[in-house]
Amino acid sequence: MKNLKITVITGLSGSGKSTAIAAFEDAGYYCVDNLPVELLPKLVELPIESNSEFAGFAFVMDLREKGFISKYRLVFNALRKKGYRFNVLFLEANEGVLIARFSETRRQHPLAHDRRLTEAIRFEIKLLEELRNEADTVIDTSCTNVHELKALILTRAKQNQKDTLMQINVISFGFKNGIPLNADLVIDVRFLVNPYFDPILKELTGESRKIQDYILKNGETRAFLNKYFDLLDYLLPLYEKEGKAYLTIGVGCTGGQHRSVTIARSIFEHIEKSGKPVNLIHRDI
Repeated sequence: MKNLKITVITGLSGSGKSTAIAAFEDAGYYCVDNLPVELLPKLVELPIESNSEFAGFAFVMDLREKGFISKYRLVFNALRKKGYRFNVLFLEANEGVLIARFSETRRQHPLAHDRRLTEAIRFEIKLLEELRNEADTVIDTSCTNVHELKALILTRAKQNQKDTLMQINVISFGFKNGIPLNADLVIDVRFLVNPYFDPILKELTGESRKIQDYILKNGETRAFLNKYFDLLDYLLPLYEKEGKAYLTIGVGCTGGQHRSVTIARSIFEHIEKSGKPVNLIHRDI
């Protein structure tokens, strides 16, 4: 594991550590939330560095563990002496923002107990002051929403690593069998010319060259695809920037046999040319 990137995520309660570790997971990291600091040396010594599936390792450690403050420095220094390279990412936010976040989520601050929320936040800031000063990176999340923070962390997580690209799935389906529940984008192509009413074409599927020629050579189909491709070319980079790990595009016609199959393949081939990872699934044929 010494050759892989290790990130320790820590910081104030309510500062966005859960969002941060989700971003690292989307970037292909092996992640553990609320890891006791004393387990870190044992975990990094596991023989998993040969598993190229992981881009790195990210662990959240904070004051939810009672002995964290008294133990972290000894553990971190011992690992560094052994040659392990890791970064400490510290997240924080201003007092007013933290109070608002705890009020919105109705969560209890881990140091609240017999303290008021404001007192607990100030006490935590004091306890973590030295760790903050020792951190490699400090990020103030006061002015970021969940999506902005995830995008920011995802960018950092991918630094010096091979990018983990958004996985795109294109699914053809028939509306009579229901819309795929996991579809993020759904396009209804029932307005296109329908081969079903041609007795010669009826029994074929949209993977047949005859069906594809029938649909794709139609002027309305070509106009539609040009506009839809432009829309996808605009949207896909925005979804990637937002940090989305998976995107499913559903293409539906009446029965899922002809039009949706042909159009789904056209969309698949268009995305594939851009070099993005994409799968094609025909659900109903």
